[in-house]
Amino acid sequence: MTRSRNTWLIVIALLIIFSLWVDLSNNITIMNPFNDKPLINRDTQLQLGLDIRGGLQTLLQADVANCSSVDPSALDVTRQILQNRVNALGISEITMQTAGNCRIIAEFPGITNPQQVNDSLQQTALLEFVDMGNNPLPVGSTVVTDYQSSSASAQPSTTAAAPTATAAPTETATPASTATPEANATPGATPTATAPAQVYHTVMTGADLDTVSVQAGTLGGQYEIAFTLKPNGTKVFGDYTSTHVGQYLAIVLDKKVISAPVINSAITGGQGVIQGNFTADTANALAVQLRYGSLPVPVKIVESQTVGPTLGADSVRKSILAGAIGLAVVILFMALYYRLPGIIADLALVTYAILSLMIFKMVGFTLSLPGTAGFILSIGMAVDANVLIFERLKEELRAGRNLQQAIDLGWSRAWPSIRDSNISTLITCTILFIFGNAYGASIVKGFSINLGLGVLVSLFTAVVVTRIYLHLVLDNIKMSEHPRWLGL
Repeated sequence: MTRSRNTWLIVIALLIIFSLWVDLSNNITIMNPFNDKPLINRDTQLQLGLDIRGGLQTLLQADVANCSSVDPSALDVTRQILQNRVNALGISEITMQTAGNCRIIAEFPGITNPQQVNDSLQQTALLEFVDMGNNPLPVGSTVVTDYQSSSASAQPSTTAAAPTATAAPTETATPASTATPEANATPGATPTATAPAQVYHTVMTGADLDTVSVQAGTLGGQYEIAFTLKPNGTKVFGDYTSTHVGQYLAIVLDKKVISAPVINSAITGGQGVIQGNFTADTANALAVQLRYGSLPVPVKIVESQTVGPTLGADSVRKSILAGAIGLAVVILFMALYYRLPGIIADLALVTYAILSLMIFKMVGFTLSLPGTAGFILSIGMAVDANVLIFERLKEELRAGRNLQQAIDLGWSRAWPSIRDSNISTLITCTILFIFGNAYGASIVKGFSINLGLGVLVSLFTAVVVTRIYLHLVLDNIKMSEHPRWLGL
């Protein structure tokens, strides 16, 4: 038993040391001992919510004539795609929720480039490979294709999901030099030309893309997008290029020509590149959007506003002060009422706070005002467990048990009540989290996450940490000589 306690004591000490390191740092770097590359390199800056640090709030609406015609499931898929796109900009802990039949409300805490976010949200990213025959249109031209006018237009051209996305690529007056490793580009024409009233045939769309990546172009400082096709797309592309050698195959994004290379030979390998006047940023933006695909429901920004912290610096300061006062009162109560066990419980409570903050920073949870309330409430749950345990401890001591027996029996007999109450709280947190996805209830989501996490950590500190601390201190004390130390 003593060996087990010593093992737990070592584990707790290591956890406290690691937690203090994380809590006092904004970046954690652990180097690989076998090379110069970091084994772990993680930003541990505390993430603050929109209500504390401000950010961008945007209202999106389906760009359709009749909102009632929008499929709710398609709108939800659109929301998920938009959320993944904006995550590409390095914005974490965003909130996106559907509202009604055709609206999406988005909140982006702490952003530095609102225009980049808005551009990424509105980009539909529909890629088409369009047959231009012998008369290609200039780069930047707007075209009409049969894909848009057919029922296939309702199908999203999604491929594999990607974790990043940015703004649309720059449309320039110079066409790409190649569309595939074998294809050569045509000379450019004047930019922003008006497309003739002609419907062009779409050979295939971005739905046939398998992988998309960015690589350096043949010209210095330029970039191109390399792609591979799915088996069906490889066959379609191979069949088309085999019968259209010498003709032009335009690459069209959202109905605008971004390059129009000529087909020099059949391309049957299912690989190629998209070239244009891309910078590193615009090439990555296009690659990510193509990787994820187009939006099932096109959207437009109805309203977008940059908001400041609703709490304000003074309100945040007062909230922190109120929390500190509350914690101090709890610590004082435990120390005065339960004496030495209460002081030990206070040490366990400090351990709880250190561990919780470490988890918040490592996992990257957003700390908003409701989340902070959930965290403070979980402190009360931790104290509640200690109260149950200490009352059982007193009962066992009054029944004539020795101190070591009383500690173990107090824990074992208080455990069912602690377990059931905390399980009930976790079930409530789960329900709040599920309903927190609904529009207007997002603050409940942050509250439930922080409360649930706090309950789990408080269980560990109350049942394990406090018990180890008590044995460490009280096993060497003769209860008969110091009954007042135990509040008897």
